[in-house]
Amino acid sequence: MQLELVEIIERVGVTCVMVTHDQEEAMTMAERIAIMHLGWIAQIGSPIDIYETPTSRLVCEFIGNVNIFDTQVVDDAEGHAVLKCPDLDRDIYVGYGIATAVEDKSVTYAIRPEKLLVTTEMPTCEHNWSSGKVHDIAYLGGHSVFYVQLPSGKLVQSFVANAERRGQRPTWGDQVYVWWEDDSGVVLRS
Repeated sequence: MQLELVEIIERVGVTCVMVTHDQEEAMTMAERIAIMHLGWIAQIGSPIDIYETPTSRLVCEFIGNVNIFDTQVVDDAEGHAVLKCPDLDRDIYVGYGIATAVEDKSVTYAIRPEKLLVTTEMPTCEHNWSSGKVHDIAYLGGHSVFYVQLPSGKLVQSFVANAERRGQRPTWGDQVYVWWEDDSGVVLRS
């Protein structure tokens, strides 16, 4: 019904303002979304912009699921940055510079569960991974949510597509590794 309503609005050629608390409805129906907090606009953008490149932790946590890490910048070059996080075995390598303020090197690193991959093989890359143990699994048909407990005790989520009918997968209590690509996460200053 949501898509039919969008089609009618487009066919008639009118502008329509919708107010909703339903995130999925907003992401499905809107060309532009304004996230409001305490009467102020926190961010305006397309659904893709809001989801993939939030401008603040508030917006990031408001739309969808996310894994959040409090980090310190240890290297900020023009084309990359390196972040240290006490919750992870390895440093985070970000595939772009972040131009942090000299006085405050504290930033938040956010990565969506569908971009956090789970494997039983130790990654060969130097950055962007951590060991962990499968704490819980939620089978949701098209995908499963793996809850992995890191050595620090922090729980992270990974969405894994159930592309195979009976593939070999980790199960409860298994030692695993979580890893991600250099450009999978986003660095947030607020």
